[in-house]
Amino acid sequence: MNDELLDAHRSGKLMLFVGSGVSANLGLPNWSELIARIAEELGYDPKIFATYGTPLALAEFYKKKKGELGPLRSWMDRAWHKSTTDISKSEIHRLITQGNFSRIYTTNYDRWLEFAHDEFGVTYDKIAKVADLVSVTDGRRQIIKFHGDFDADNSIVLDETSYYQRLDFDTPLDIKLRNDVLSSSVLFIGYSLTDINIRLLFYRLTEMWNRSTLASARPKSYFFTNRPNPVAQEVLSHWGIEMLVSEEDEPQKALTDFLQNLVL
Repeated sequence: MNDELLDAHRSGKLMLFVGSGVSANLGLPNWSELIARIAEELGYDPKIFATYGTPLALAEFYKKKKGELGPLRSWMDRAWHKSTTDISKSEIHRLITQGNFSRIYTTNYDRWLEFAHDEFGVTYDKIAKVADLVSVTDGRRQIIKFHGDFDADNSIVLDETSYYQRLDFDTPLDIKLRNDVLSSSVLFIGYSLTDINIRLLFYRLTEMWNRSTLASARPKSYFFTNRPNPVAQEVLSHWGIEMLVSEEDEPQKALTDFLQNLVL
């Protein structure tokens, strides 16, 4: 385990960024299942429909045809939050709640991070929209829903329009992120190195730091993965991000072991 990472965690100077890989450990639907649902609602064969564009474009098509994302969002809410899912059995979520993270950013829409904090008795403030920013409690953990939340339909980044708007990085949540990264290291878990969303975020974070008068004092950031990738490792290093690679092949066990070494 990296000593600088351990020190940042112990001192409360480590922010966590949680991606879909963490939710996938709960058996939640993936993008393919979501696109299949869109196809069925619009009367298309799912396999053929999936060849018509990117997931963002297909969601945009659905929105244009239906006039809104409401019905799809409702299905997603039900499919992502099945009563059979027992969050108390997720060691990854338990370890996240027990970590010394003052802020947890997530690009996931689901509520399982919040449910885990409720289950394991850790208080928090959820921030998904501007109004939430004025009601936070000093010293309490913050869970920031960076790509939206099922409790607020218009906050969800799902179709092309909402995604392109998100690329501007000029919303109040982006301003908050810029302020938060100036004083903390960032640890990314549950993300794929091929995910353009997270790679754009890496780039934006680097830009934020380069424009700061404190650029030379930038805290180090980290990306955890169980898949070695020398190309990505070299690129990330130029962005001030250290890649931490597990020797464990199975993703869930790799992340569990890593969090145990960090948190316990």
